[in-house]
Amino acid sequence: MTTQRRATVPGRRWLLAVTAVAVTGVAGCGEDAPLNTPPDEVRGGAIGPDAPVSEDVKLLQVQLEYPLDGVYEVGEDARLFLGIANTGTTAATLTDVSGPDFTDGASADGGDVDVTVAPNDNVYVGAEGMPVIVLEDLDTELRSSESIPVTFTFEEAGEVTVDAVVAAERQDPLPTYDFPDPAEDPSPDVG
Repeated sequence: MTTQRRATVPGRRWLLAVTAVAVTGVAGCGEDAPLNTPPDEVRGGAIGPDAPVSEDVKLLQVQLEYPLDGVYEVGEDARLFLGIANTGTTAATLTDVSGPDFTDGASADGGDVDVTVAPNDNVYVGAEGMPVIVLEDLDTELRSSESIPVTFTFEEAGEVTVDAVVAAERQDPLPTYDFPDPAEDPSPDVG
């Protein structure tokens, strides 16, 4: 019968080993990180905030379109996307979009903002076939996941200010699975 002995580290060596590992780990924490470096883009989803305007009117997922070149430069225009939900019994009309970081909010044709949401209905500003609102002449540079305050004024419901977030870059969707055509199934019929 053979007896095996376990090798043990004497108490001092173990304590020195643990201390060396702890000092090495803490040493990496003291490095200076540049504070003026822009943060990495949050990929996959800067989802805009929801905000109640009144008991019946709510803004949903307020966000700015992702800029084609990754950044909105000072002086550029930004397209606004949001849902407006009206659960009340009277229409709600968005009459003005304003804020300190852009000159004006206007419809896509350059006219005044005038978006009416019927009772118990939703309007998706910026969606195909729906009203389009553009924030004109930005006063600040913006990248994905950064935001600016935007004030929405409704004729009947009042006003609310929301931080409109620049959307994240779109990613290529995963390909859908292509099921084989049953008429072209190469397996023999089991009967």
